[in-house]
Amino acid sequence: MITHGWLALRESADAAARATDLVDHIRHHLPATGRWLIHDLGGGTGAMGRWLAPLLPGAQHWVVHDRDADLLEVAAANLPGPAAEGSAITVEVRQSDITRLQPDELADATLITASALLDLLTGDELDALVGVCASAGCPVLLTLSVVGRVVLAPADPLDARVAAAFDAHQRRTTEAGRLLGPDAVAVAVETFGDLGADVLVRPSPWRLGVVQAPLAAAWLAGWIGAACEQEVDLAAEIDAYAERRQTAAAAGQLAVTVDHADLLVLR
Repeated sequence: MITHGWLALRESADAAARATDLVDHIRHHLPATGRWLIHDLGGGTGAMGRWLAPLLPGAQHWVVHDRDADLLEVAAANLPGPAAEGSAITVEVRQSDITRLQPDELADATLITASALLDLLTGDELDALVGVCASAGCPVLLTLSVVGRVVLAPADPLDARVAAAFDAHQRRTTEAGRLLGPDAVAVAVETFGDLGADVLVRPSPWRLGVVQAPLAAAWLAGWIGAACEQEVDLAAEIDAYAERRQTAAAAGQLAVTVDHADLLVLR
């Protein structure tokens, strides 16, 4: 379950990681006048708006979609700052399941965004989401999708095994179907491309060091926990590994790079 605490902990690292050059492309594909209508899918506490809205000029109305009412409460209370040239930003929250969105719910959108979402979807869910986004006929910015590459320094002999088990966990089969996990970026690029869209892809890695030690520790706990859930044989060796890694992270002596990719879809 995604919590407010986890999202707050990662917000600054997400902001630092996102590919800002894609914002320049967005500016060239948005109307020069009028208020922009921006839909943020699976937007949680509204962190995407707090990062992106101040980078764009012009009046903006953000619609944050999420199924978690508690997260949406935070989004409604923590609004983005003014736009780049000082225009006011307004925010509306909608509790909904973004895997069941209908085209009319994104009607008149100027821009569609999502963050840390694609790798949580099944193939069918991604197909449906791509179709709905494509029907809106506007740019789509999809940031921070994991791609299955993690580097820890200094290295440990168990790193590769834990990483492989974690990736397998991300591709596990759920009631909704098999999750795409690290395959989601490639599938999204292909699916949007089949609909005639141009897709720009940029790296957006987390680089966690001493300043981000609390986030590195929390990420490690989740990473190791998911790996053990997937590969139960790891349990015999994982306690000592987890202790080594957590001790180093807490002391700011562990550098963690978690690779992600950002996509900008243009029609």
